[in-house]
Amino acid sequence: MALSQQTRQSERERIALLVLDLVKERGAEIPHAVAVSESGLSRPRFDQIFDDYDDLFDAIAQVWLKPHMTAMEEVLATDLPPNRKMYEFFRRRFEISRERFRTDPEFFTNVCEMGAANFERVRSYVDLADHYQCEIIAEAQADGYFAGLGIDETLSLINQMVANYTMPDAVIYLGEKLSEEKLARIIDTIFTGLCDEAGSEAAGVNKLRIAT
Repeated sequence: MALSQQTRQSERERIALLVLDLVKERGAEIPHAVAVSESGLSRPRFDQIFDDYDDLFDAIAQVWLKPHMTAMEEVLATDLPPNRKMYEFFRRRFEISRERFRTDPEFFTNVCEMGAANFERVRSYVDLADHYQCEIIAEAQADGYFAGLGIDETLSLINQMVANYTMPDAVIYLGEKLSEEKLARIIDTIFTGLCDEAGSEAAGVNKLRIAT
């Protein structure tokens, strides 16, 4: 019997949440065969819902990352000035990860390890976050920030400067060394000095040259 799109989507979410519960309970990534046996569905029915393990992992990633995606979309919809919008863009996702880690460090670590082992399956979410960030960068450039820099270069520079607030593993290794206050200072510094205009007052110290 064919599944309706609504039923299929509902079952995908149910099983994804079930697998995450199993990861929490057993402390390890759950093999495809175990997910099938624990789902309460026959193998043919399960295969109607998920093409393969990669498809199952996509559903798990969608459930896990949904709060992050919602946070980014809510920030983009605001009328905040670009510097504050950029701060909120990173802060809200950081706080989600930090709270999850504080609530259950072992479970959070296991999920991070799953993500690292299946990075190609979550790359699209990273790309979407970059796309959203580029929208904020474009707004900032319209207000005169990041003079002389292209959007892609600005994106790369900012990502390198705030990596500890976007990479989940950083919460595990750095813990309380990460804070909203430090993130705010980083964003302030980015908006004050990130440009490529020679002689600009915002250019900061003399440019460093690559050692040869």
